[in-house]
Formats: sequence, C-alpha cells, structure tokens
Amino acid sequence: MLAKIIDFIKKQPVLFIATVAMIVTCFFVHIDSEYLSYFNFRTLATLFCTLEVVNAFSHIHTFEKISRSIVMRFHNLKKVTLALVFITYLGSMFLANDMALLTFLPLGYFVLNRTNHKEAMSFTFIMQNIAANLGGMVTPFGNPQNLYLYSYYNISNLNFVKIMLPSFLAATVLIFIVCLFVKPIPLEIQDNVVYPFRKRRTYAYSFLFVCSILIVFHFVPCLAGTIAITVALFFLDKDAIKEVNYPLLLTFCVFFVFSGNMARIPAVNKFFSEVLPKNTLLFGILSCQVISNVPSAVLLSHFTTDYASLLPAVNIGGCGTLIASLASLITFTEYKKANAGKIYSYMIQFSSLNFGFVIVLYFLQYAIIHFYK
Repeated sequence: MLAKIIDFIKKQPVLFIATVAMIVTCFFVHIDSEYLSYFNFRTLATLFCTLEVVNAFSHIHTFEKISRSIVMRFHNLKKVTLALVFITYLGSMFLANDMALLTFLPLGYFVLNRTNHKEAMSFTFIMQNIAANLGGMVTPFGNPQNLYLYSYYNISNLNFVKIMLPSFLAATVLIFIVCLFVKPIPLEIQDNVVYPFRKRRTYAYSFLFVCSILIVFHFVPCLAGTIAITVALFFLDKDAIKEVNYPLLLTFCVFFVFSGNMARIPAVNKFFSEVLPKNTLLFGILSCQVISNVPSAVLLSHFTTDYASLLPAVNIGGCGTLIASLASLITFTEYKKANAGKIYSYMIQFSSLNFGFVIVLYFLQYAIIHFYK
C-alpha cells in the first residue's frame, strides 16, 4: 500500500500537493453547501470535452500531419518555436488560455518529437504557456478573469483596451525577444510515414471541437453539450474517452476547493482589506501566485475600486508559480506525460522564465499607472 501511495505521489505531485493544501483549508472552513459554488462546472465540462476530442484527433494522426507542414514551411527550430508560440498567443485571444493550450501543446509535442528535438520541448511548452496566459489579456473574453472584472466594474470596451494595451504590447515584444535566443537548428522529419486524410472523421471531430469551445461562450448548453459530445465519441472512438487525463480534471476540482476556502478565511480577507489599497497591482500579482488568477480577481474585487490596477495584476499574475494560472497546470501535466524524468529541470526553467516576465511587466505597468496619476 505504501509503495502505491509513493508511486502515486511521484506520478501526480501537483494533485497530491493541491489535495494536502485543500485538506488544510477545510479545517478553517467547514464543509457546507457553499462548497458547490466553488466549482466552475462550465470550465470542467469544456476541459473534459476538449481533452476527449483532442485524443480523437490524435488517433487519426491529425497532429503528425500538421507538424509535417509546419516543419516543411519553417525549416529550423527558431522559426518553428516562434510559430508554435505565437499561434498559441493568437489562439488565446479567441479560445481563452486553457483551450489554446489544449489545442496547441499537442502540436508542439508532435513537431519536436518527430524532428528528434525533445530537448527543446521544455522551453517551447513554457513559452506556449506564457503566451497563452498573456495573449488574451487585451480582450474582455480572452481570459476568464477579464470577463469577470469587465462585467463586475462595468468597464467600457475602449477603457478596457486602454488599460491593457501597454502590457499586451510589452508582452508581445518580450515573448518575441526571448524566442529569438533559440538556435536556428535545421529540422527534418525523422520518419517518412504519410498518414491518409480521414475526411469524415476529421470533419466530425472538428464539429465536436467547435461545440466544445462554444460551451465556454454559452452558445451550447453545458450539460447537454457535454453529454452529446461524449455520446458521439462513444460511437466514433471509445478510446478517446478512456484516455482523458482524469487526474488533471481532479486537480482542477481540488484546486477550486482550495481557492474557494482561501477566499472565505477571515484572516485572508482581513489581510487583503488592509494591504490592497497600498499597492493593488503588486498585491494582486502576489495573490495570484497563491490562489490563482481567477479566484484572485473574484476575491480582490470586493476590496478595491481600482480596476485599472487590478485588471493588469490578475493577467500579469497568471505567470509565476505553477498554480498562478490553471493553464500552467495543463502545461505541466502535458509536459510530464512526454518527459516524466525531467521535471526538476522543467520547474527551474519554468520559474526563471515566468518570474522574469512577471518582474518586467510589473515594473512597466507600475510606471504606466503612476505616469497617468
């Protein structure tokens, strides 16, 4: 039994740590009916549906075919990295950060795996993660925390863009500069396998993928959409459902409880009511590092009217620790599946790059806020 527990901890370290943290918070906030309000069931449904559809796509070799075309078009590692990172960056503006990563991380894996450059996967995945977290900051629907604050403070579209545009442009330049350090190593597909185009399956899975995304925007009912997509895949590809990353879904559930409890602990509320007015931008970013950006947006909005500082804070704060954004958990889980033995080096690189972005963007935004004051 002990050996099984140790093996589980090694395989699912984030889930284990999150579970321990959740249990600790349960001693401060006893289980009650409000626990149900912690869960963002729409996010969980969309995550589940997207994971199963992406699995179905992988079974008809969609990502191998796209990866071949990317390598043939861009030829070297630097250009391919830029392409993968910026397609994720643009995707996050329209699909939101979680969905952008679930869509384009598998693409990054197949490109680097098929060209025998898995050593570049850590950097590429981390930059895709940063791109996903920062790419959607300029639009109200680009990130969940944006949509919440946009509605909560009734921010106009023009004012929203005015607040977020400097950080968005700075993030774009920073991401581009960092990616330029990748060496322009020539790439070549290591196998000559040509996969047939399965027309009907591709169209069917594309339709199901669009339906998954539309759940986020309330165009498809959450429960009905999840059931319909799952039933369709049951007949089209049962293995796609079996291979869903269920520990990742459980990690999200555990994390929802942890962050929900943190927001209800009186000491936490008292702390933010005292310190937030002193520097909303800084403490907003720091809050994200502990309870993630979406819960931080919800919690801190009750303690300040300074949305011009809070809005960039919960976007910039999505970078940093592994739990600063749920998107980062997705990236970590996907990387761990491909490189189970290289977690330590990944975490060092992840922390260095993420905190580098946080520090630069914080000082830039701080200067902008005080310039306008």
